Amino acid sequence: MRGAARAAGGRAGRRWARPRVPGPGPPLAMLLAVLLGGAGAQYSSDLCSWKGSGLTHEAHRKEVEQVYLRCSSGAVEWMYPTGALIVNLRPNTYTASRHLTLCIKPLKDSSGANIYLEKTGELKLLVRDGDHGPGQVRCFGFEQAGLFVEATPQHDISRRTTGFQYELSGRRAGSDLHALSAPCRPCSDTEVLLAVCTSDFVVRGAIQAVTHDPERQESAIHLQVSRLYRQKSSVFRPAPGGGWRGRITTLLECGVRPGRGEFLFAGHMHFGEARLGCAPRFEDFRRLYRDAEERGLNPCEMGVE
Repeated sequence: MRGAARAAGGRAGRRWARPRVPGPGPPLAMLLAVLLGGAGAQYSSDLCSWKGSGLTHEAHRKEVEQVYLRCSSGAVEWMYPTGALIVNLRPNTYTASRHLTLCIKPLKDSSGANIYLEKTGELKLLVRDGDHGPGQVRCFGFEQAGLFVEATPQHDISRRTTGFQYELSGRRAGSDLHALSAPCRPCSDTEVLLAVCTSDFVVRGAIQAVTHDPERQESAIHLQVSRLYRQKSSVFRPAPGGGWRGRITTLLECGVRPGRGEFLFAGHMHFGEARLGCAPRFEDFRRLYRDAEERGLNPCEMGVE
């Protein structure tokens, strides 16, 4: 990850003293004052990722830095966090009529700051300092909003680094079942029909094995695929004797176990990993698809023989 390149003219950072107010989040008045008054600007050297250090701040002051990123994916890494960052995501693929979904994933052992979504003057806590529990990927609708990253009070910042990966996509947050409040809920008929048309991967296959990773709170589902309808990345590769093999992941709390027969697996790519969305039994999906086809309700066409 390349280091940050400072904006021409150096940092013109506006310094602020943190007011003493109750509550876990930064006061809205303080944030608005920063946004209106200006803050130091730092631009990524590759416009996708940023890496910086809080040690550039004076010890007795707190500062807000503005960071501007213009890619659909990248990472932010803030060593020795002090003060706050405002991360402005302005992807060059953005159009006014397009619905964008932003997903963020904290880096391993990220600590020292809270991460908020700032939109129309309101703050929503996304990741609390030190929160690495299950479902740490957060996805939500994104329309020209920003991320507010506020350092938390620490006696010793020497071993603190806050960081996260981000991804922007054109799909709605609601279509990404992994990010919903009930990620293990089976997909409805409508969600299944939409998933086969909009997912990053759609395959027909059987579960060979399921392995669990308690540390990451995830389960890996190893598949033997008999038909490959779609994949945007090389998740499934040709297997000896025919077909394809690959693996997809889901939350450990979903309690996935090997099952007999074939299923239709659909989902999205997140940070280089295939995440499970919908997985109906294939026979159930075939009946659902044919019924929708007869009524002219199927949103796209695919072979179900």
